[in-house]
Amino acid sequence: MKGNCWLTFKDEATALHVKTGDVFVLPAERAFVMAGDLKAPQSDGLKVFSGATNKIGRVGNGDDLFAVGAHIALDPERGRLLSELLPPLLHIGNSSPEASAMRWLLEQLVKEVADDRPGAMLATKQLAQLLCFQIIRSSLEASGPETAGWLRALNDERIAPALRLIHREPARAWRLDELAKEVGMSRTSFALRFKSIVGVAPLTYLMNLRMQFAEQGLREGSMSVSELGLSLGYATESAFSNAFKRTTGMAPKRYRSVFASMDRSTTRLDHASVRISAKA
Repeated sequence: MKGNCWLTFKDEATALHVKTGDVFVLPAERAFVMAGDLKAPQSDGLKVFSGATNKIGRVGNGDDLFAVGAHIALDPERGRLLSELLPPLLHIGNSSPEASAMRWLLEQLVKEVADDRPGAMLATKQLAQLLCFQIIRSSLEASGPETAGWLRALNDERIAPALRLIHREPARAWRLDELAKEVGMSRTSFALRFKSIVGVAPLTYLMNLRMQFAEQGLREGSMSVSELGLSLGYATESAFSNAFKRTTGMAPKRYRSVFASMDRSTTRLDHASVRISAKA
């Protein structure tokens, strides 16, 4: 919102110069540094924000830089597909076509937080979602036609409907000719177009989607292995276990036990790894 700084990441030598009106998003959990001077001592971000008043954390006098931060919580099942397929950093510069719309959203966010009027919590959530949509749209439009991936597929008039069908019924035993018919294409043309845009064949995509849901279910759900497999379209526990092991290299029960032990010994987020510069 005001000023400029450097944005860096652990184990990366490059630094991004972030200016007034810029927006950046980290689709994955990454430790980062915001600094006016990269040589300045770093301050622990958790300590800065834990001592915040009026939801504003300060480092130094706080006059040189003012930035707004937010966390977007995606759907635990389908949201993972989006976060994994986005680049590790989305940066929208203040000179981009979307900058004016995002600037307005940011200004409204600041106003809602500062005024603390009735309904401010709901308003800030909605504004943050709109900001997220704008950033993803910008990423979509900036990607070239040679870029294969889920985001580009969402913008394709033939492939997008097929993806919606697959995501709506991942347990259904979809056949290639069925999907092609649903979108008004021949079997061969559909298969070629799908792979050129998404990067994998339609039925491979379906299997990968099922396996991502399976991993989520094994980590966080309480279904038995056989129940989970059945919910994902596998007639027997053996068929599901074989498919899961081919994809992950680990049997479902083993996978569940490994992640159960990890959950007991680690926390989901390492807040202490998020740091900002003392001069930011």
